[in-house]
Amino acid sequence: MNNYKFILSGGGTGGHIYPAIAIANELKEMYPDAEFLFVGAKDRMEMEKVPQAGYKIEGLWISGLQRKLTFKNMLFPLKVISSLYRSKQIIKKFKPNAVIGTGGFASGPLLRMAAGKNIPCVLQEQNSYAGITNKLLAGKVQKICVAYDGMDRFFEANKIVKTGNPVRKDLVEMKATKQQALEFFGLKSNKSVLLVLGGSLGAKRVNTLIKEQLPLFASLGVQVIWQCGKLYYQDYKNCQNENVLVFDFLNKMDFAYAAADLIISRSGAGSVSELSIVGKPVIFIPSPNVAEDHQTKNALAYADKNAAILIKEKELDVKFKTVFTDLFQNKERQVELGENIKKQALPNATKNIALEVQKLLNK
Repeated sequence: MNNYKFILSGGGTGGHIYPAIAIANELKEMYPDAEFLFVGAKDRMEMEKVPQAGYKIEGLWISGLQRKLTFKNMLFPLKVISSLYRSKQIIKKFKPNAVIGTGGFASGPLLRMAAGKNIPCVLQEQNSYAGITNKLLAGKVQKICVAYDGMDRFFEANKIVKTGNPVRKDLVEMKATKQQALEFFGLKSNKSVLLVLGGSLGAKRVNTLIKEQLPLFASLGVQVIWQCGKLYYQDYKNCQNENVLVFDFLNKMDFAYAAADLIISRSGAGSVSELSIVGKPVIFIPSPNVAEDHQTKNALAYADKNAAILIKEKELDVKFKTVFTDLFQNKERQVELGENIKKQALPNATKNIALEVQKLLNK
């Protein structure tokens, strides 16, 4: 049977959406006649990103709980009831053979209803600290695909499969050479290149740090490819010169990674998985403003294996200049970090998650 039907649900952030799209693409290769439907939250970015990737999406009236008492929180029970009812309707109409959840609030009601109808369900948990939705759903699904060791703290050990996180195919098959990348960006081959990544929207504290440290980079002879994010591009575009390139968004990530000698990045699950495959020395600056501080936990999992350097935001003023200068001047340390982070890579993650879905279908 090739004409399977799959529902994929997850969203709120790119960290939940892009893995879901990658898994759908992989399943499409395995089952060319399959039908796909995505389910997300009505007013979130998945309603734009999923159709751009060529898939249909249905929206639920759902959002997360705010940390303080607000009108939105008072609406939360109503939203849950509405989303459960809507999920039931979607499942009844579409009749999926399997459902895959990649985290985020929209996946909660959908997978809850699918599991209640004995439809095979798979969860994909990207972070080293499990998200609340996945923790609530874990008892009701057949398989949980994870990217880190020690996830039996959150899930039943017999359900866990360590697959890694889905990563874009152009990075797994990275063909760009350093020379091509330098020519693409118009950079010099006799100077080191620092790549700065703050996520697609940007990271305020990382951007202020980079601006403050531009004189340090200039004194060390470092060229900078700086993705400041679309929220901050107008603030920092004037920092551009022949040695500092400022972008709101990098469309050619394979070239950016190929050009880089050192990387400064946030430590969201997707970024960490990509950087493992790239295998370059990384300084992680986790965002402290995310659920359960999972970015710090992701970065710690790597720092503990001597596979990256972790600097917390509150330590940047005291530590950054020394840590960066020491790393820049120590080529052996750079090689060691690059080799160690590469050892954490799981480049076949998407394929392995799709194979877990296939196993459930065959049962």
